[in-house]
Formats: sequence, C-alpha cells, structure tokens
Amino acid sequence: MFKKFTKVTEDFKCDNCGAEVDGNGYTNHCPNCLWSKHVDINPGDRASGCCGMMEPVEVITRGDKYTLVHRCRKCLEVKNNKSSPRDSTNAIIGITRK
Repeated sequence: MFKKFTKVTEDFKCDNCGAEVDGNGYTNHCPNCLWSKHVDINPGDRASGCCGMMEPVEVITRGDKYTLVHRCRKCLEVKNNKSSPRDSTNAIIGITRK
C-alpha cells in the first residue's frame, strides 16, 4: 500500500527570512514569512531533488480555513499547503493583497 503522507518532525532555519522554526511533524513552511522549500514529492517523503524555494503566491479561503499556494522558483511546480494557527496573519494578508 502506498502512503501519501509521512510525518516528519524536524526543526529548520527558513532559507528566506532566517527564522528558526520548531517543526511539529506537519510543518511545511515558515510561519513567519510563509515560504517553503521544495523537498517533497508527497508530504514528508523528502524525495524531491529540486530543493528550490517555494514562494507563497496565493491564499485560498474556504470559510475560516486558509490554503497557501506555493510556486517553486526553480522548477515552477505549484503545491497547496494548509495554513497553520502559528502562521503570521500579516503575512497571509500580504499575499492576498498581491
């Protein structure tokens, strides 16, 4: 059976803004600037060789839930990621104003 999600708990330093991020196993972007890194094919598998920076380019709103749309600056792949309660409200608002 093929697993689409692998929980990986790891801390990281954001390559965009330099914030130290405490991972919880579901963390896939910096809560400060909302940028991510293209390291997964399926969430948590760390199987992507791209490693490009994933820019938050859009926010999709469904009720009180937010989905961040990231585009890789290296390979242009687009991925959706759920927002987290830890995410900066100002950063989310900033994306919606673009």
